[in-house]
Amino acid sequence: MAPPNKRRTAATGKAATAAKAAPPAKAGATAKTSTAAKAAPPASTVKTAGRAKTAKTATTARAAGPAKSTSAAAGAARRTTTQDALAAGAARASGERARRRGTPLIAVPTPTDSSTASWTDASTVASTAAAPTPAAPGAIPPTTKALPATATPVRAPDPAGAPRAGGRKHRPQPAPRATKPTARVLAREGGRRREPPRPVRPLRPVPDPPLPSDEPQPTPQREAVRPGEASRMVAPGVEDLVQAGVAALRTVVAASGVEPQDIERQVASTLAFLRRRLTGDFEVDDFGFDEDFTTSAYLPLLRPLYKSWFRVEVRGIENIPAEGGGLIVSNHSGTFAFDSLMTQVAVYDETPSHRHLRMLGADFVFQTPMVSQVARKSGSTLATTADAELLLSSGELVGVWPEGFKGIGKPFSERYKLQRFGRGGFVANAIRAGVPIIPCSIVGAEEIYPMIGNMKTLARLLGAPYAPVTPTWPLLGPLGMIPLPSKWLIEFGVPVQTADLGPGAADDPMLIFDLTDQTRETIQQTLYSLLMQRRSVFF
Repeated sequence: MAPPNKRRTAATGKAATAAKAAPPAKAGATAKTSTAAKAAPPASTVKTAGRAKTAKTATTARAAGPAKSTSAAAGAARRTTTQDALAAGAARASGERARRRGTPLIAVPTPTDSSTASWTDASTVASTAAAPTPAAPGAIPPTTKALPATATPVRAPDPAGAPRAGGRKHRPQPAPRATKPTARVLAREGGRRREPPRPVRPLRPVPDPPLPSDEPQPTPQREAVRPGEASRMVAPGVEDLVQAGVAALRTVVAASGVEPQDIERQVASTLAFLRRRLTGDFEVDDFGFDEDFTTSAYLPLLRPLYKSWFRVEVRGIENIPAEGGGLIVSNHSGTFAFDSLMTQVAVYDETPSHRHLRMLGADFVFQTPMVSQVARKSGSTLATTADAELLLSSGELVGVWPEGFKGIGKPFSERYKLQRFGRGGFVANAIRAGVPIIPCSIVGAEEIYPMIGNMKTLARLLGAPYAPVTPTWPLLGPLGMIPLPSKWLIEFGVPVQTADLGPGAADDPMLIFDLTDQTRETIQQTLYSLLMQRRSVFF
């Protein structure tokens, strides 16, 4: 076999011969591949020659004799197999070389000048060399020599937009990417990456604060914001939030028909109440009465019911003394004690001196959670002789409802019929304190919760005096707790004076019975009169 260098030289010579015999350049790489394939000996020819040699060897072996025929046949078979393998390998190598010669090489830039670079490829040079040049008649054709394989082919740059020979256009090389330094490079450079320095921001000049002076500095005034303009303040303060709330309340009040002055006054009163609560600036008397809580929180919650829901009309308010003690005795009705609450609001709002009514309550009121605390703070106290005499003697206006639970728990069929006033203990307290007894009659409370039944078993389980059943409760659930908007009339009668009787008259049972019966009859007759004057239950 030939050495590798000689095989490369032979391959190069074959390529040059193939280039001479190739058709014009427009045929491209396909023509070159076919030419190379024709120049190579066909595999079938090689196989035929091998068979001929095998037959000749066999004939020689038969002539040599029967002794050597077996060994000769085996050697000929091995030589035939080896030659066939070599022939097949040579054919495959020829086809591979032809395919490689037909594949164009990647363009490699070769700088020929400082300002201009020439780009070339092997396919273009080969096609140019192989293409025949048309000659004039009678001229001798020039001799074409193939370029050596080791020479670097150079081609002038193509004009702009012109296609390259072989049908392939130039593809620009991708731009090199900036690679990150490896760990070995970082270790060699000291382990730190070199980054471009960041720009330094210049500091803004801060003006010096003004020097303190003895002259008073003018207070900055807020610019008035016209309608349609946006406010210049970025963050609203507490005053702005309060003003926004007041403006919203004014809008709601204007829509509901209430005077805006009343709302503003109430808002100011509520804010002042919260401030006093936070600072502890309020007083509580010996009975737990908190005047600040009653005036600022308790009565304002009851006023909507008093003015808008029940539309209470008060008569005889001049019979209540402007100062000093007094005992107001009233009828009791309505399933729930709304009549006592409305009487308390009427006394405070209608009297010129805005007197507080200190109510006497039953034991059940002060045994109920939450209710007992509100009752104490709003001025109520336990209905005992000692507490009543102490309040009357100290000049307080005291209210009592002698019917108790018998009055508010009676069925609707017995409405406006007074129950027994007990043994007349309230009269004895008024005589000992020397204060007048003022009868009070309330019409309208019987219709807020018409009691049509009593669940006595449930009442005993709950420890309540009664468990009412009304047209709305418990049929409508929580909605049944809303009272019906009946029309109310409250009238304060002529007071009964007890100052001229003396303290000793409190021990006379006949006198106490007569005064108790007189007060009860006065209230009953007034109820009948008011029922005749009322046009409707709800109007």
